[in-house]
Amino acid sequence: MITTGITVWIVDDDESVRWVLEQALKQAHMLPRSFDSAAKFLAALDKARPDVLVTDIRMPEISGLELLETLADREPDLPVIVMTAHSDLDSAVAAYKGGAFEYLPKPFDIDEAVELVSRASQARVPSAIGLTPNKPKSIIGQAPAMQEVFRAIGRLSKTSMTVLITGESGTGKELVARALHENSPRAANAFVALNTSAIAAELLESELFGHEKGAFTGADQRRIGRFEQADGGTLFLDEIGDMSPALQTRLLRVLAENEFFRVGGQQTIKVDVRVIAATHQELARAVEAGRFREDLFHRLNVMRIEVPPLRARREDILELTRFYLSQAAEELSLVPKALTTEAAQIFVNYDWPGNVRELVNLCRRLTVTAAGREITAYDLPPELGGTASGSSGSSEWTSGLARWAAGKLATDQRKPLLEEARPAFERTLIEAAMRRSHGKRLQAAKLLGWGRNTLTRKLKELGFDDRYEGEGL
Repeated sequence: MITTGITVWIVDDDESVRWVLEQALKQAHMLPRSFDSAAKFLAALDKARPDVLVTDIRMPEISGLELLETLADREPDLPVIVMTAHSDLDSAVAAYKGGAFEYLPKPFDIDEAVELVSRASQARVPSAIGLTPNKPKSIIGQAPAMQEVFRAIGRLSKTSMTVLITGESGTGKELVARALHENSPRAANAFVALNTSAIAAELLESELFGHEKGAFTGADQRRIGRFEQADGGTLFLDEIGDMSPALQTRLLRVLAENEFFRVGGQQTIKVDVRVIAATHQELARAVEAGRFREDLFHRLNVMRIEVPPLRARREDILELTRFYLSQAAEELSLVPKALTTEAAQIFVNYDWPGNVRELVNLCRRLTVTAAGREITAYDLPPELGGTASGSSGSSEWTSGLARWAAGKLATDQRKPLLEEARPAFERTLIEAAMRRSHGKRLQAAKLLGWGRNTLTRKLKELGFDDRYEGEGL
Protein backbone atom coordinates (compact mmCIF):
# COMPACT_ATOMS: atom_id res chain seq x y z
CA MET A 1 0.00 0.00 0.00
CA ILE A 2 1.43 3.38 -1.05
CA THR A 3 1.76 5.98 1.71
CA THR A 4 1.04 9.53 0.55
CA GLY A 5 2.55 12.79 1.75
CA ILE A 6 5.87 11.35 2.88
CA THR A 7 9.11 13.16 2.14
CA VAL A 8 11.72 11.21 0.21
CA TRP A 9 15.23 12.53 -0.38
CA ILE A 10 17.29 11.12 -3.22
CA VAL A 11 21.09 11.25 -3.36
CA ASP A 12 22.65 10.17 -6.66
CA ASP A 13 25.19 11.75 -8.99
CA ASP A 14 23.25 10.38 -11.98
CA GLU A 15 20.71 13.00 -13.05
CA SER A 16 18.60 10.53 -15.05
CA VAL A 17 18.12 8.26 -12.02
CA ARG A 18 17.11 11.23 -9.87
CA TRP A 19 14.60 12.41 -12.49
CA VAL A 20 12.96 9.01 -12.96
CA LEU A 21 12.60 8.47 -9.21
CA GLU A 22 11.23 11.99 -8.67
CA GLN A 23 8.51 11.51 -11.30
CA ALA A 24 7.48 8.11 -9.96
CA LEU A 25 7.35 9.33 -6.35
CA LYS A 26 5.31 12.38 -7.33
CA GLN A 27 2.79 10.13 -9.11
CA ALA A 28 2.52 8.18 -5.86
CA HIS A 29 1.72 11.47 -4.06
CA MET A 30 5.02 11.53 -2.24
CA LEU A 31 7.28 14.57 -1.83
CA PRO A 32 10.71 13.93 -3.40
CA ARG A 33 13.80 16.14 -3.16
CA SER A 34 17.07 15.39 -4.98
CA PHE A 35 20.76 15.98 -4.29
CA ASP A 36 23.67 15.23 -6.62
CA SER A 37 26.10 14.67 -3.74
CA ALA A 38 26.14 13.40 -0.17
CA ALA A 39 27.71 16.67 1.00
CA LYS A 40 24.70 18.68 -0.20
CA PHE A 41 22.34 16.21 1.43
CA LEU A 42 24.14 16.48 4.78
CA ALA A 43 24.03 20.27 4.60
CA ALA A 44 20.26 20.15 4.03
CA LEU A 45 19.90 17.65 6.88
CA ASP A 46 20.92 20.40 9.32
CA LYS A 47 17.64 22.20 8.56
CA ALA A 48 15.16 19.40 7.82
CA ARG A 49 14.76 15.65 7.88
CA PRO A 50 13.13 13.31 5.31
CA ASP A 51 10.96 10.31 6.07
CA VAL A 52 13.06 8.11 3.77
CA LEU A 53 16.47 8.46 2.13
CA VAL A 54 17.33 6.78 -1.18
CA THR A 55 21.05 6.92 -1.94
CA ASP A 56 23.51 5.52 -4.45
CA ILE A 57 26.59 3.68 -3.17
CA ARG A 58 29.28 4.78 -5.60
CA MET A 59 29.47 8.57 -5.65
CA PRO A 60 32.41 11.01 -5.75
CA GLU A 61 33.78 12.51 -2.52
CA ILE A 62 31.40 10.80 -0.05
CA SER A 63 30.17 7.32 -0.97
CA GLY A 64 26.83 5.89 0.03
CA LEU A 65 28.47 3.56 2.55
CA GLU A 66 30.35 6.48 4.13
CA LEU A 67 27.05 8.33 4.27
CA LEU A 68 25.50 5.38 6.11
CA GLU A 69 28.29 5.56 8.71
CA THR A 70 27.61 9.26 9.25
CA LEU A 71 23.86 8.72 9.54
CA ALA A 72 24.39 5.92 12.07
CA ASP A 73 25.48 8.65 14.50
CA ARG A 74 23.33 11.58 13.35
CA GLU A 75 20.04 9.90 12.36
CA PRO A 76 20.12 6.23 13.41
CA ASP A 77 16.36 5.82 12.91
CA LEU A 78 16.26 7.21 9.36
CA PRO A 79 15.28 4.42 6.91
CA VAL A 80 17.86 4.30 4.11
CA ILE A 81 17.47 2.48 0.79
CA VAL A 82 20.81 1.88 -0.92
CA MET A 83 21.00 1.75 -4.74
CA THR A 84 23.90 0.59 -6.86
CA ALA A 85 24.60 -0.40 -10.44
CA HIS A 86 27.40 -2.62 -9.12
CA SER A 87 25.30 -5.26 -7.38
CA ASP A 88 27.71 -7.68 -5.81
CA LEU A 89 27.82 -9.61 -2.57
CA ASP A 90 30.34 -7.32 -0.89
CA SER A 91 28.26 -4.22 -1.61
CA ALA A 92 25.07 -5.84 -0.37
CA VAL A 93 26.69 -7.10 2.83
CA ALA A 94 28.33 -3.73 3.47
CA ALA A 95 25.01 -1.94 2.97
CA TYR A 96 23.15 -4.14 5.43
CA LYS A 97 25.96 -3.99 7.96
CA GLY A 98 25.84 -0.21 7.65
CA GLY A 99 22.18 -0.25 8.70
CA ALA A 100 20.42 0.05 5.34
CA PHE A 101 16.70 -0.66 5.32
CA GLU A 102 17.01 -2.40 1.95
CA TYR A 103 19.45 -2.93 -0.89
CA LEU A 104 18.21 -2.04 -4.40
CA PRO A 105 20.35 -3.13 -7.36
CA LYS A 106 20.13 -1.15 -10.59
CA PRO A 107 18.37 -1.39 -12.96
CA PHE A 108 15.24 -1.72 -10.82
CA ASP A 109 11.54 -1.87 -11.50
CA ILE A 110 10.20 1.60 -10.71
CA ASP A 111 6.96 0.28 -9.20
CA GLU A 112 8.91 -1.99 -6.88
CA ALA A 113 11.14 0.94 -5.89
CA VAL A 114 8.11 3.08 -5.01
CA GLU A 115 6.58 0.22 -3.01
CA LEU A 116 9.88 -0.21 -1.19
CA VAL A 117 9.95 3.48 -0.30
CA SER A 118 6.40 3.16 1.01
CA ARG A 119 7.39 0.25 3.26
CA ALA A 120 10.48 2.09 4.44
CA SER A 121 8.32 5.04 5.44
CA GLN A 122 6.51 2.77 7.87
CA ALA A 123 9.75 1.68 9.52
CA ARG A 124 9.25 3.98 12.50
CA VAL A 125 5.48 3.98 12.96
CA PRO A 126 4.54 5.02 16.53
CA SER A 127 2.25 2.00 16.91
CA ALA A 128 5.13 -0.46 16.64
CA ILE A 129 5.65 -2.96 19.43
CA GLY A 130 9.04 -1.86 20.74
CA LEU A 131 11.84 -3.83 22.28
CA THR A 132 12.84 -3.30 25.86
CA PRO A 133 15.99 -4.60 27.48
CA ASN A 134 15.47 -8.12 28.72
CA LYS A 135 17.30 -9.82 31.52
CA PRO A 136 17.80 -13.50 30.73
CA LYS A 137 15.07 -15.63 32.24
CA SER A 138 14.86 -19.37 32.50
CA ILE A 139 11.14 -19.33 31.70
CA ILE A 140 8.90 -16.49 30.51
CA GLY A 141 5.17 -16.59 31.11
CA GLN A 142 2.22 -14.69 32.54
CA ALA A 143 -0.52 -16.98 31.23
CA PRO A 144 -2.55 -18.94 33.83
CA ALA A 145 -1.31 -22.23 32.37
CA MET A 146 2.30 -21.15 32.95
CA GLN A 147 1.50 -19.98 36.46
CA GLU A 148 0.53 -23.57 37.23
CA VAL A 149 3.97 -24.67 36.02
CA PHE A 150 5.63 -22.04 38.22
CA ARG A 151 3.62 -23.15 41.22
CA ALA A 152 4.63 -26.77 40.67
CA ILE A 153 8.30 -25.78 40.49
CA GLY A 154 7.88 -23.81 43.69
CA ARG A 155 6.25 -26.68 45.48
CA LEU A 156 9.11 -28.98 44.50
CA SER A 157 11.88 -26.50 45.33
CA LYS A 158 12.83 -28.14 48.64
CA THR A 159 12.72 -31.70 47.39
CA SER A 160 14.60 -34.03 45.04
CA MET A 161 11.55 -35.94 43.89
CA THR A 162 11.44 -37.64 40.51
CA VAL A 163 9.39 -35.59 38.04
CA LEU A 164 7.76 -36.43 34.72
CA ILE A 165 7.36 -33.44 32.39
CA THR A 166 4.84 -33.83 29.57
CA GLY A 167 3.89 -31.58 26.69
CA GLU A 168 4.09 -31.21 22.93
CA SER A 169 7.44 -31.01 21.18
CA GLY A 170 9.02 -27.58 21.36
CA THR A 171 7.16 -26.36 24.45
CA GLY A 172 10.29 -25.92 26.55
CA LYS A 173 10.34 -29.03 28.69
CA GLU A 174 14.11 -28.83 29.19
CA LEU A 175 13.74 -25.26 30.47
CA VAL A 176 11.30 -26.53 33.08
CA ALA A 177 13.72 -29.31 34.03
CA ARG A 178 16.56 -26.80 34.43
CA ALA A 179 14.33 -24.58 36.57
CA LEU A 180 13.50 -27.57 38.76
CA HIS A 181 17.21 -28.26 39.21
CA GLU A 182 18.20 -24.63 39.78
CA ASN A 183 15.51 -24.27 42.45
CA SER A 184 16.34 -27.52 44.22
CA PRO A 185 18.82 -28.54 46.96
CA ARG A 186 20.99 -29.96 44.15
CA ALA A 187 21.43 -26.60 42.38
CA ALA A 188 25.18 -26.41 43.16
CA ASN A 189 25.80 -29.76 41.44
CA ALA A 190 25.66 -30.89 37.82
CA PHE A 191 22.63 -30.74 35.54
CA VAL A 192 23.11 -33.33 32.78
CA ALA A 193 20.67 -33.47 29.86
CA LEU A 194 20.27 -36.32 27.38
CA ASN A 195 17.78 -36.69 24.54
CA THR A 196 17.29 -40.44 24.45
CA SER A 197 15.66 -40.38 21.00
CA ALA A 198 18.70 -38.68 19.45
CA ILE A 199 21.03 -41.60 20.20
CA ALA A 200 20.97 -44.99 18.51
CA ALA A 201 19.51 -47.70 20.76
CA GLU A 202 22.69 -49.77 20.69
CA LEU A 203 24.72 -46.76 21.93
CA LEU A 204 22.28 -45.42 24.49
CA GLU A 205 23.19 -47.98 27.17
CA SER A 206 26.85 -46.93 27.08
CA GLU A 207 25.78 -43.27 27.01
CA LEU A 208 23.74 -43.71 30.18
CA PHE A 209 25.87 -46.10 32.20
CA GLY A 210 29.33 -45.82 30.66
CA HIS A 211 31.52 -48.76 29.68
CA GLU A 212 34.76 -50.46 30.61
CA LYS A 213 37.76 -50.69 28.33
CA GLY A 214 37.32 -53.58 25.89
CA ALA A 215 33.60 -53.93 26.57
CA PHE A 216 32.95 -53.92 22.81
CA THR A 217 34.74 -53.19 19.56
CA GLY A 218 36.05 -49.64 19.68
CA ALA A 219 35.90 -49.33 23.47
CA ASP A 220 39.61 -48.56 23.83
CA GLN A 221 39.23 -46.85 27.19
CA ARG A 222 36.84 -46.59 30.14
CA ARG A 223 33.97 -44.15 29.63
CA ILE A 224 31.97 -42.47 32.38
CA GLY A 225 28.25 -42.42 31.61
CA ARG A 226 25.64 -39.73 32.20
CA PHE A 227 24.49 -41.20 35.51
CA GLU A 228 27.97 -40.89 37.00
CA GLN A 229 28.39 -37.41 35.50
CA ALA A 230 25.17 -36.35 37.25
CA ASP A 231 26.08 -37.86 40.63
CA GLY A 232 24.84 -35.49 43.34
CA GLY A 233 22.90 -33.51 40.76
CA THR A 234 20.13 -33.98 38.22
CA LEU A 235 19.85 -36.15 35.10
CA PHE A 236 17.28 -34.99 32.57
CA LEU A 237 16.12 -37.73 30.19
CA ASP A 238 14.18 -36.21 27.30
CA GLU A 239 11.81 -38.25 25.12
CA ILE A 240 11.85 -41.12 27.59
CA GLY A 241 8.96 -42.78 25.75
CA ASP A 242 11.31 -43.81 22.93
CA MET A 243 13.56 -45.91 25.20
CA SER A 244 13.85 -49.61 24.35
CA PRO A 245 12.28 -52.22 26.73
CA ALA A 246 15.73 -53.56 27.74
CA LEU A 247 16.96 -50.12 28.76
CA GLN A 248 13.67 -49.44 30.55
CA THR A 249 14.47 -52.42 32.77
CA ARG A 250 17.97 -51.15 33.55
CA LEU A 251 16.66 -47.65 34.26
CA LEU A 252 14.04 -49.05 36.62
CA ARG A 253 16.77 -50.76 38.66
CA VAL A 254 18.77 -47.56 38.96
CA LEU A 255 15.73 -45.65 40.14
CA ALA A 256 14.91 -48.36 42.68
CA GLU A 257 18.40 -49.15 43.98
CA ASN A 258 20.56 -46.16 42.99
CA GLU A 259 23.20 -48.48 41.53
CA PHE A 260 24.21 -50.02 38.21
CA PHE A 261 27.06 -51.69 36.29
CA ARG A 262 28.98 -50.08 33.48
CA VAL A 263 28.72 -51.95 30.17
CA GLY A 264 31.26 -54.76 30.38
CA GLY A 265 31.87 -54.08 34.08
CA GLN A 266 31.39 -56.15 37.20
CA GLN A 267 31.78 -53.47 39.85
CA THR A 268 28.61 -51.92 41.26
CA ILE A 269 28.49 -48.15 40.79
CA LYS A 270 26.42 -46.31 43.39
CA VAL A 271 25.03 -42.88 42.55
CA ASP A 272 22.80 -40.22 44.07
CA VAL A 273 20.96 -38.79 41.07
CA ARG A 274 17.63 -37.04 40.75
CA VAL A 275 15.96 -38.11 37.50
CA ILE A 276 13.66 -35.77 35.63
CA ALA A 277 12.09 -37.34 32.55
CA ALA A 278 10.14 -35.74 29.72
CA THR A 279 8.03 -36.93 26.81
CA HIS A 280 5.58 -35.65 24.23
CA GLN A 281 3.87 -39.05 24.21
CA GLU A 282 0.97 -40.29 26.30
CA LEU A 283 2.91 -42.78 28.45
CA ALA A 284 -0.29 -44.22 29.93
CA ARG A 285 -1.36 -45.25 26.43
CA ALA A 286 2.14 -46.61 25.74
CA VAL A 287 1.76 -48.75 28.88
CA GLU A 288 -1.61 -50.06 27.66
CA ALA A 289 -0.05 -50.87 24.28
CA GLY A 290 2.83 -52.71 25.93
CA ARG A 291 5.50 -50.30 24.66
CA PHE A 292 6.40 -48.94 28.10
CA ARG A 293 6.83 -50.70 31.44
CA GLU A 294 4.03 -49.92 33.86
CA ASP A 295 6.31 -50.09 36.92
CA LEU A 296 8.78 -47.66 35.32
CA PHE A 297 5.91 -45.31 34.45
CA HIS A 298 4.83 -45.19 38.09
CA ARG A 299 8.44 -44.65 39.21
CA LEU A 300 8.78 -41.65 36.88
CA ASN A 301 5.30 -40.28 37.44
CA VAL A 302 5.80 -39.37 41.10
CA MET A 303 5.10 -35.72 40.20
CA ARG A 304 3.90 -34.60 36.80
CA ILE A 305 4.17 -31.16 35.23
CA GLU A 306 2.27 -30.47 32.02
CA VAL A 307 3.88 -27.75 29.89
CA PRO A 308 1.17 -25.99 27.85
CA PRO A 309 1.47 -25.48 24.09
CA LEU A 310 2.08 -21.93 22.94
CA ARG A 311 -1.46 -21.60 21.55
CA ALA A 312 -2.75 -22.15 25.12
CA ARG A 313 -0.70 -19.22 26.44
CA ARG A 314 -1.26 -16.50 23.84
CA GLU A 315 -0.77 -13.83 26.52
CA ASP A 316 2.93 -14.73 26.52
CA ILE A 317 3.58 -14.69 22.77
CA LEU A 318 4.60 -11.04 22.43
CA GLU A 319 6.80 -11.07 25.53
CA LEU A 320 8.50 -14.24 24.29
CA THR A 321 8.90 -12.68 20.85
CA ARG A 322 10.52 -9.55 22.25
CA PHE A 323 12.90 -11.65 24.31
CA TYR A 324 13.94 -13.97 21.49
CA LEU A 325 14.27 -11.13 18.96
CA SER A 326 16.58 -9.38 21.40
CA GLN A 327 18.49 -12.59 22.04
CA ALA A 328 18.84 -13.32 18.32
CA ALA A 329 20.12 -9.81 17.64
CA GLU A 330 22.73 -10.16 20.36
CA GLU A 331 23.85 -13.58 19.12
CA LEU A 332 24.07 -12.45 15.50
CA SER A 333 25.54 -9.01 16.29
CA LEU A 334 22.64 -7.27 14.58
CA VAL A 335 20.27 -4.45 15.52
CA PRO A 336 17.28 -5.67 17.60
CA LYS A 337 14.00 -5.63 15.68
CA ALA A 338 10.41 -5.14 16.74
CA LEU A 339 6.97 -6.16 15.50
CA THR A 340 4.53 -3.64 14.10
CA THR A 341 1.04 -3.83 15.57
CA GLU A 342 -0.25 -5.72 12.52
CA ALA A 343 2.56 -8.27 12.66
CA ALA A 344 2.11 -8.65 16.41
CA GLN A 345 -1.57 -9.50 15.93
CA ILE A 346 -0.62 -12.17 13.38
CA PHE A 347 1.83 -13.66 15.88
CA VAL A 348 -0.84 -13.78 18.60
CA ASN A 349 -3.46 -15.37 16.31
CA TYR A 350 -1.14 -18.03 14.86
CA ASP A 351 -1.40 -21.51 16.44
CA TRP A 352 2.38 -22.25 16.54
CA PRO A 353 2.31 -26.01 15.88
CA GLY A 354 6.06 -26.07 16.61
CA ASN A 355 5.50 -24.14 19.85
CA VAL A 356 8.28 -22.07 21.42
CA ARG A 357 10.97 -23.81 19.33
CA GLU A 358 9.20 -22.59 16.17
CA LEU A 359 8.98 -19.07 17.61
CA VAL A 360 12.69 -19.03 18.49
CA ASN A 361 13.68 -20.17 15.00
CA LEU A 362 11.39 -17.62 13.35
CA CYS A 363 12.81 -14.80 15.49
CA ARG A 364 16.32 -15.72 14.36
CA ARG A 365 15.18 -15.89 10.74
CA LEU A 366 13.38 -12.54 10.83
CA THR A 367 16.30 -10.86 12.58
CA VAL A 368 18.32 -11.62 9.45
CA THR A 369 15.72 -11.28 6.69
CA ALA A 370 13.39 -8.45 7.74
CA ALA A 371 14.35 -5.09 6.28
CA GLY A 372 14.76 -2.20 8.70
CA ARG A 373 14.24 -2.26 12.44
CA GLU A 374 10.63 -3.36 12.28
CA ILE A 375 9.04 -6.62 11.26
CA THR A 376 5.89 -6.02 9.24
CA ALA A 377 3.24 -8.40 7.92
CA TYR A 378 5.09 -8.22 4.60
CA ASP A 379 8.14 -9.88 6.23
CA LEU A 380 6.24 -12.85 7.68
CA PRO A 381 6.19 -16.27 5.96
CA PRO A 382 2.94 -17.40 4.34
CA GLU A 383 2.17 -20.01 7.01
CA LEU A 384 1.73 -17.15 9.47
CA GLY A 385 -0.49 -15.21 7.07
CA GLY A 386 2.28 -12.85 5.96
CA THR A 387 2.45 -11.24 2.52
CA ALA A 388 6.13 -11.76 1.78
CA SER A 389 5.44 -14.46 -0.80
CA GLY A 390 2.63 -12.78 -2.66
CA SER A 391 -0.58 -10.81 -2.31
CA SER A 392 -2.48 -10.82 0.95
CA GLY A 393 -5.33 -12.65 -0.76
CA SER A 394 -3.19 -15.57 -1.84
CA SER A 395 -1.42 -15.80 1.49
CA GLU A 396 -4.72 -15.82 3.38
CA TRP A 397 -5.90 -19.12 1.93
CA THR A 398 -2.45 -20.72 1.99
CA SER A 399 -1.97 -19.80 5.65
CA GLY A 400 -5.39 -21.27 6.40
CA LEU A 401 -4.39 -24.42 4.55
CA ALA A 402 -1.14 -24.55 6.53
CA ARG A 403 -3.05 -24.32 9.82
CA TRP A 404 -5.45 -27.05 8.69
CA ALA A 405 -2.56 -29.34 7.73
CA ALA A 406 -0.76 -28.69 11.03
CA GLY A 407 -3.93 -29.52 12.93
CA LYS A 408 -4.42 -32.76 11.01
CA LEU A 409 -0.82 -33.81 11.57
CA ALA A 410 -1.10 -33.03 15.28
CA THR A 411 -3.88 -35.62 15.58
CA ASP A 412 -1.60 -38.34 14.14
CA GLN A 413 -4.24 -39.17 11.56
CA ARG A 414 -3.47 -42.11 9.28
CA LYS A 415 -5.21 -40.80 6.14
CA PRO A 416 -2.72 -39.05 3.80
CA LEU A 417 -3.14 -35.26 3.72
CA LEU A 418 -3.39 -34.97 -0.06
CA GLU A 419 -5.98 -37.74 -0.22
CA GLU A 420 -8.21 -35.68 2.08
CA ALA A 421 -7.38 -32.19 0.81
CA ARG A 422 -7.40 -32.65 -2.98
CA PRO A 423 -11.15 -33.37 -3.42
CA ALA A 424 -12.08 -30.37 -1.26
CA PHE A 425 -9.63 -28.17 -3.16
CA GLU A 426 -10.95 -29.25 -6.56
CA ARG A 427 -14.58 -29.00 -5.43
CA THR A 428 -14.07 -25.41 -4.29
CA LEU A 429 -12.43 -24.31 -7.54
CA ILE A 430 -14.99 -26.12 -9.71
CA GLU A 431 -17.91 -24.49 -7.89
CA ALA A 432 -16.31 -21.06 -8.30
CA ALA A 433 -15.69 -21.61 -12.02
CA MET A 434 -19.20 -22.95 -12.63
CA ARG A 435 -20.74 -19.97 -10.85
CA ARG A 436 -18.58 -17.58 -12.88
CA SER A 437 -19.55 -19.26 -16.16
CA HIS A 438 -23.24 -19.53 -15.15
CA GLY A 439 -23.05 -23.29 -15.51
CA LYS A 440 -21.44 -23.36 -18.96
CA ARG A 441 -19.06 -26.30 -18.79
CA LEU A 442 -16.81 -25.33 -21.69
CA GLN A 443 -16.24 -21.85 -20.30
CA ALA A 444 -15.71 -23.19 -16.75
CA ALA A 445 -13.19 -25.73 -18.06
CA LYS A 446 -11.19 -22.93 -19.70
CA LEU A 447 -11.20 -20.96 -16.44
CA LEU A 448 -9.82 -24.01 -14.66
CA GLY A 449 -7.26 -24.80 -17.34
CA TRP A 450 -8.90 -28.15 -18.15
CA GLY A 451 -10.58 -29.67 -21.18
CA ARG A 452 -14.37 -30.05 -21.16
CA ASN A 453 -14.12 -33.85 -20.82
CA THR A 454 -11.85 -33.52 -17.78
CA LEU A 455 -14.33 -31.18 -16.10
CA THR A 456 -17.22 -33.53 -16.89
CA ARG A 457 -15.31 -36.45 -15.35
CA LYS A 458 -14.45 -34.41 -12.25
CA LEU A 459 -18.09 -33.33 -11.82
CA LYS A 460 -19.10 -36.98 -11.83
CA GLU A 461 -16.33 -38.02 -9.42
CA LEU A 462 -17.21 -35.29 -6.94
CA GLY A 463 -20.95 -35.90 -7.12
CA PHE A 464 -21.79 -32.67 -8.97
CA ASP A 465 -23.25 -34.39 -12.06
CA ASP A 466 -26.87 -34.01 -10.94
CA ARG A 467 -26.41 -30.41 -9.86
CA TYR A 468 -25.09 -29.26 -13.24
CA GLU A 469 -26.97 -31.73 -15.43
CA GLY A 470 -28.24 -30.17 -18.62
CA GLU A 471 -26.21 -26.99 -18.24
CA GLY A 472 -25.17 -25.30 -21.47
CA LEU A 473 -21.86 -25.45 -23.25
